[in-house]
Amino acid sequence: MRALHIITGLGTGGAEQQLRLLLRHLPADCDVVTLTNPGAVAEGLAADGVRVTHLGMGGNRDLAALPRLVRLIRAGGYDLVHTHLYRACVYGRFAARVAGVRAVIATEHSLGDSQMEGRRLTAGVRGLYLASERLGSATVAVSPTVAERLKRWGVPASRIEVVPNGIDVDRFRFDPERRERARRHLGLPEDAWVVGGVGRLTVGKRFDVLVRALALLPDECRLLLVGGGPEEDALRRTAHEAGVAGRVVLTGERPYVPDGSPGPDLPSLTSAMDLLASPSTEEAFGLAAVEALASGLPVLYASCPAIEDVRPPTEGVRRVRGGPEEYARAIAEVRAAGARARTASEVAHHYSITHCAARLTDVYAAAVSSSPSLSPMGATSS
Repeated sequence: MRALHIITGLGTGGAEQQLRLLLRHLPADCDVVTLTNPGAVAEGLAADGVRVTHLGMGGNRDLAALPRLVRLIRAGGYDLVHTHLYRACVYGRFAARVAGVRAVIATEHSLGDSQMEGRRLTAGVRGLYLASERLGSATVAVSPTVAERLKRWGVPASRIEVVPNGIDVDRFRFDPERRERARRHLGLPEDAWVVGGVGRLTVGKRFDVLVRALALLPDECRLLLVGGGPEEDALRRTAHEAGVAGRVVLTGERPYVPDGSPGPDLPSLTSAMDLLASPSTEEAFGLAAVEALASGLPVLYASCPAIEDVRPPTEGVRRVRGGPEEYARAIAEVRAAGARARTASEVAHHYSITHCAARLTDVYAAAVSSSPSLSPMGATSS
């Protein structure tokens, strides 16, 4: 099977890194088109031997990109097109239909109750999404929680498939040598007790809650924020105002696997932490929490469908509602409980990438076998 993946951008974000990991396990011949921003993940995909094309789209309303995308799909002779993230889903599903592709799948990575990928869910956003959704074969939700949100939006249940995000459990296993190297690189003292936060630095992630919580904790406690985004300067100002600037480390975006850039990769940074905190109240999945559980970390979270949908008896996992005081109190309690064995939890094993890739392969096969051949402009051929 030849498949084309279309994604809005290939910076070091969760959906982007999930795509790279997925392509290492899918039994299909896959190419990738990024509409914008061929960043670090594009380089990683190319290093993996995946053909990546940058469409050079100028913005959400760059309609001139559409015929370029149609020509590219036609030239590739693809059996299936798989789109990721809002802009790619809207443009990609339409282009695939015009190009006469047989099956079109879209993954919904980031749908919250009031936002999608950080954008407010207006009537226009919802309407355009639903109009393009009808052009596809199926929509993949990364959690049952997202599937329920899609149904409330008006996507028919028969068109929704739940395929969770996956992780490479072995890559995130705790490694004391990686922990030591990462801490040394970051300048963290040996006795530092490190609270980690992983994700895009946006208002919705509420990392400012962790910065303010740090001011209520002993000096030995440090905060390690992994990710980039528009709130980086604001978080630095908050840390300065709270008097903890010297105890907060911001690493910027870090790769899932080593890519030659200086500094530790994401699994090494997870090993360097003592706890993962996720105060975001609207998550579609909660990938950072699952990766932390693969590293044997205790996890405090406000919203994590990946954990809530599985619900095994998981030691060291706790839901925390509220602001800085509540998180400071919960962090202090975890620290006082002492160190625990750093072994991967049942939740982490549940989301093994091999299981998730196999499930998606079944979705592909069903879409291709049930979709009629299409001539250009989406008319069924006889």
